Amino acid sequence: MSFFGLFSKEKKEKLDHGLEKTKTSLFDKISKAIIGKSTIDDDFLDSLEEILVTSDVGIDTTLKIIDRLQKRVSADKYINTKELNTLLKDEIAKLFEENKSYQTEPKENIIKPYVIMVVGVNGVGKTTTIGKLAHLFKTNGKKVVLGAGDTFRAAAVQQLKIWGQRNDVHVVEHGMNTDPASVAYDAVKYAKENNADVVLIDTAGRLHNRVDLMNELSKIKRVMNKVIPEAPHEILLVLDASTGQNAFEQAKQFTAATEVNALALTKLDGTAKGGVVIGIADMLKVPVKYIGVGEGIDDLQLFNKHEFVDSLFN
Repeated sequence: MSFFGLFSKEKKEKLDHGLEKTKTSLFDKISKAIIGKSTIDDDFLDSLEEILVTSDVGIDTTLKIIDRLQKRVSADKYINTKELNTLLKDEIAKLFEENKSYQTEPKENIIKPYVIMVVGVNGVGKTTTIGKLAHLFKTNGKKVVLGAGDTFRAAAVQQLKIWGQRNDVHVVEHGMNTDPASVAYDAVKYAKENNADVVLIDTAGRLHNRVDLMNELSKIKRVMNKVIPEAPHEILLVLDASTGQNAFEQAKQFTAATEVNALALTKLDGTAKGGVVIGIADMLKVPVKYIGVGEGIDDLQLFNKHEFVDSLFN
């Protein structure tokens, strides 16, 4: 069984609802493009290409999907909307699998304490994601510690403390304008000494072109290494899916600047740009691990490629 349990009916309903705007937009456009057609011709493929690009799947990934569809329908070009949806669903699922955006048995089950450093620009929901992750871990019987390493933003430390109280988990904090690396060191040390399972380290929002802030991430990693040589085990980049291709650009820049090995995409419920999940997973080869499908504390889900594609095309 997965670390976070089986994909329940309630989770699936939330995922369906969270992807409703993307699904409706995609289906409406495909349905209009295919009306009156009995074959997959060049005109339709051009229309489908535009539909996928405007759904923020991305140009390169869209061209890959179109090329695969062409090969699959070359023998029998007749197709209806239902058949087309089945083909799209199948090809997108294959993309996720090829690029390892799927869950195997999580390392959180094996490594203790498992250290996650959370990065991203301001405004993507980074601290809120940490709070929801803490709830997710706590609900599944894990002892969690939070490190308030975003010491530059006025509300960040207080916001994380509120999440700590809400989840009944310990928060290590030194207040505003203190050394983030020192917070991270103390959080990991506390977690190790108190037999915690998971440590979530918040960091200041930063852009890839701020060399000083990127260097700070390296410093945070170095000091955690003094307590646990392999830490952080995961560098989780949080992205706002509603920004579409801007999210892709942020992901590209961050993965080039630091060793991001997992992604969380937030705010999928508020956008028709959910296709960005497909493009990011395909182009960056970094697994999408979590998706946010609502504002509630239970609305951060472990990404499941089968359920995601099913919700998008069912």
